[in-house]
Amino acid sequence: MSIHESAKAAKSASIHLAAVGSQQKNEALRAIAKALQNRCSEIVTANQQDLAQAKQDQLAAPLLKRLKFDEAKVADVCSGIESLIQLTDPVGQTLSGTELDQGLELYRVTCPIGVIGVIFESRPDALVQISTLCLKSGNAVLLKGGSEAAKTNKILADIIAEASEAAGIPTGWIQLLQTREDVNEMLDLDECIDLIIPRGSNAFVKYIMDHTHIPVLGHADGICHVYIDSDADVDMAVSIATDSKCQYVAVCNATETLLVDQAIAAIVLPQLQTALAAHNTEIRGCDKTRTILPEVKPATDEDWDTEYLDFILSIKIVAGLDEAIDFINAHGSGHTDCIVTSDKNKAATFMNLVDAGNVFWNCSTRFSDGFRYGLGAEVGVSTNKIHARGPVGLDGLMIYKWKLVGQGQIVADYSGPQAKVYTHKPLDKGFQL
Repeated sequence: MSIHESAKAAKSASIHLAAVGSQQKNEALRAIAKALQNRCSEIVTANQQDLAQAKQDQLAAPLLKRLKFDEAKVADVCSGIESLIQLTDPVGQTLSGTELDQGLELYRVTCPIGVIGVIFESRPDALVQISTLCLKSGNAVLLKGGSEAAKTNKILADIIAEASEAAGIPTGWIQLLQTREDVNEMLDLDECIDLIIPRGSNAFVKYIMDHTHIPVLGHADGICHVYIDSDADVDMAVSIATDSKCQYVAVCNATETLLVDQAIAAIVLPQLQTALAAHNTEIRGCDKTRTILPEVKPATDEDWDTEYLDFILSIKIVAGLDEAIDFINAHGSGHTDCIVTSDKNKAATFMNLVDAGNVFWNCSTRFSDGFRYGLGAEVGVSTNKIHARGPVGLDGLMIYKWKLVGQGQIVADYSGPQAKVYTHKPLDKGFQL
């Protein structure tokens, strides 16, 4: 099947999928989880083949970690599906209701976007999360994963398609693209695809935006920051910074740059160095940092704009809150930034002025995740300023339509000198037929 045929099949399926009820979608999700568990050994075997080839191709260690999909990962994604089932169906929710005039009622009601094209990194668990979120939200999906995970992605997509379609979900709602050429062809299919979500570097997202007329929900680099304020609790600051950097380095919500107020740097940095050393983390510091930690490597201007996805942390000492905010807004990617402080007013200033989709106070940047937010995992993280920002879960895959219910009213009766006055009275009830 060509990419155009796949997209047309997804478009056709999306029309019918939008009307599938909550119970049937949840039954399909249960069937998917059961099928993944039953065929776990096949999935792991396919993944081991991908891993062997990736090692032969000398794929970097952090990327190998992303690629691995073992029995524990299968259990994790099945647990995620069970959590997704428990969430309220986002389709058909009444956002507002207004009585324009007697017997003329206007409702704004949520509905699926339609066909979502997602280009994602070599993380097989992302395929399961993305596809099941699309199913729950009533969207068809075209998936293009990294070539390193080709065998794993193929068996996962086949299992999900077979299990869901056997449970009554429209055939063709999930399509797996195989080649890099498919991506370029996909960018021209604006008559079939309603939204593209590219997960990758800024350069990659910009390339997608520059080569398509389809709306793009961009997930740029994850250049995340932790700022340790002069009023921070030192033990808390060291713990948060270490977790933000080291808990899992190969993901977009891991911290890449640490900012430290000069008033507390001499106390914090030696303790932090010890904590990071336990994780074999390399530090790259500004000149002021190196006066406290003389043995660390000097940081360059390039470091402030780099997503390492590795055990490397750049550190800069700043004069205070204002400089920290300015630095983050200049060098961050709008993903996730955190302040550690006991001063509520400083925290409020930071959270109001830092221009990011996720702003935290006294907690690890690693919490920036759709599953941890209770969104039922995520299709990606949006650093755009459009209808969805931050982790994009079910709500981010919804749009709305206006539904106007009348009793024979016509516009002619409301025009001219004898026009009736609209009441615009809010309605307490949701839209129902």
